[in-house]
Amino acid sequence: MFKRVIITSGPTIEPIDPVRFISNRSSGKSGYHLAHEAVKRKIPEIIFITGPTCCIPTGVTLIQVETALEMREQLHRYSDDADVIIMASAVSDYRVVHYSPEKIKKDQDNLTLQLVKNPDLLFELGQQKPLHQILVGYAAETHNALENAREKFKKKNLDLLVLNEVSVDNPAFSAEDNQVYFVTKDGARKLDRMEKSVLATRIWDQVDRIKKVKVEIK
Repeated sequence: MFKRVIITSGPTIEPIDPVRFISNRSSGKSGYHLAHEAVKRKIPEIIFITGPTCCIPTGVTLIQVETALEMREQLHRYSDDADVIIMASAVSDYRVVHYSPEKIKKDQDNLTLQLVKNPDLLFELGQQKPLHQILVGYAAETHNALENAREKFKKKNLDLLVLNEVSVDNPAFSAEDNQVYFVTKDGARKLDRMEKSVLATRIWDQVDRIKKVKVEIK
């Protein structure tokens, strides 16, 4: 039985000035359904760390953040004692070097933003992962999807990678359904297209199987 799980959800946003920011297309629907399924399975402590989104579940410990660095701070606060961490959030890869405290006026034909890379939160979690912990990551790829996913799975020391192969036929972001691959140490398995609520159930079932294998090895 899992005692504490962490689910991250939604996008992060990286402010440029008081009215503009860098972000991505994540809706938070996947994280919402994962948390809802965790509640249904009566997991005692569900820590839900989310960027800005309308998809907020009930029955969880809610922590709302905006930036990648804020999400990182909360993960470091709770991660050591977590049995499962599911990183369903889409964390911004970059942030601006110089935030403007005043709105940038459009008085130039061209504007150059200097960006710096954010910390790789999933990689950091993988590097410090306790033996008992199950770490689940997400990937969104548009080309060489399986090759990139296998590399990410290994590099980030994951137990499960949920791969979204983003295309016109499978937009993934904001959609009510999705088609994904499960990448594990045993290989990659393609799942049928399904509603994200059903997919959340499949992910938790897979996490349960991984837990059983870890217990047997122990």
